[in-house]
Amino acid sequence: MPSLLSGCRVLVIEDEYFLADDMVRLLRELDAKIVGPFGEVGDALEFVKGGGQVDVALLDINLRGEMIYPVAEELRRRDIPFIFTSGYERKPLPAEYDDVPMLEKPVDDGAVQLALCQLLQSHR
Repeated sequence: MPSLLSGCRVLVIEDEYFLADDMVRLLRELDAKIVGPFGEVGDALEFVKGGGQVDVALLDINLRGEMIYPVAEELRRRDIPFIFTSGYERKPLPAEYDDVPMLEKPVDDGAVQLALCQLLQSHR
């Protein structure tokens, strides 16, 4: 059965190599097109601001002590839906991101697939 993610361009921003590798593996299994992964906020922001083609994104909140919010703001400006991933609790997030789904790391493959599919369906 084809996945809703088949052919979907998924931006992956994650600074932990093994977690990024796991996400890329899962997305490939779901026939998604992987964009990245990016491990630094500046590189990811440059890609997005440069008009990089993305349908949905998975954003690690904290990349080596730098918060991902500039990338999240740019994705919002471009109307690209995203999901946060984090080892931290939700409470430290700014209020403007209360509506953004968040998955706790280490993320479960099924939870990632479900969250991305739900996000894509609700964003149409």
